[in-house]
Amino acid sequence: MKILCVIPARYSSTRLPGKPLAMIAGKPMIQHVYERAKQANRPETVLVATDHELVYLAVKEFGGDVVMTSPDHLTGTDRLAEVAGKYPDADIIINVQGDEPLIAPEIIDLLASAFDGQPELNMATLMTEMDKEEYNLASAVKVVTSLEGYALYFSRSLLPYPRNNKLPGGSLPVYKHIGIYAYRRDFLLNYAALQPTPLELTESLEQLRALEHGYKIKVLKTDFKSIGVDTPEELEKVNAYFKNLGKK
Repeated sequence: MKILCVIPARYSSTRLPGKPLAMIAGKPMIQHVYERAKQANRPETVLVATDHELVYLAVKEFGGDVVMTSPDHLTGTDRLAEVAGKYPDADIIINVQGDEPLIAPEIIDLLASAFDGQPELNMATLMTEMDKEEYNLASAVKVVTSLEGYALYFSRSLLPYPRNNKLPGGSLPVYKHIGIYAYRRDFLLNYAALQPTPLELTESLEQLRALEHGYKIKVLKTDFKSIGVDTPEELEKVNAYFKNLGKK
C-alpha cells in the first residue's frame, strides 16, 4: 500500500498573511510541519503543495519536496486532488494541515493504519477528547460517531447536547475533530468533484459533503492535542512553547 502525505500550504490567509512562512523558533512554519511528517513511518513520500512561489522556494531551500498547484482552488481538498492526479501509483493520500507545526508523526501512522485490511474504507480522520473550555468555540469542531467508529455528524455547535445535564453513565466525552484526513486516491478524485452540499455550506465544514452523499468516514481516537496556527496570537503561543522547550 503506497501512501503519499501531502501538506497543502496556501500563502494567503485573512488572519495571518503569509502563514506558511511565519517564523517559529527560527524556521518557517511549513518546515516544522514537513520535518515532523517526514518522521512518520508509513508514508513513502511527503511533499508540500502550494500556490505561491515564495513558499515553493522556501521548501526547496530547506531541502523539502514541493509542487506548485493552481491558485484558483477554493478548498484544500481541491488542491489535494490536483496533486493526487499527478501520482497515479499512490493508494492512500494523507492530508496534513500546513498550520500544524506540532503535528505528531505517530498520528499520521495511526491514520494510515485505518486502511490496513479494510479494502472498503475510503476516508478516515481523527478525534480527541475536547477540553471544556472549547465546548462553545465555533472554531473547535465537534464530532459524534457510531458504535463502530464512523462519523455521524460534525458541527461547530456542541455535540452531543447534554439536556438537563444528564449524561449516560454519568459522563459522556465531547470529541474534537482533528483536521487531518486520509483518502483512497480514486475516492478523493471523485469526492473533490462532488458539488458542495447544504450542511457543508451551513457549517462551513467540507467533510460534511462526504456524509451528505452517503459515504462513511472512519474516525480514530487519539490523545494528541492539536495546536493549529491561524492567528498572530496562536503564532505567539507556539513560539512560546518552543522557547520553553529550549529551556528544559
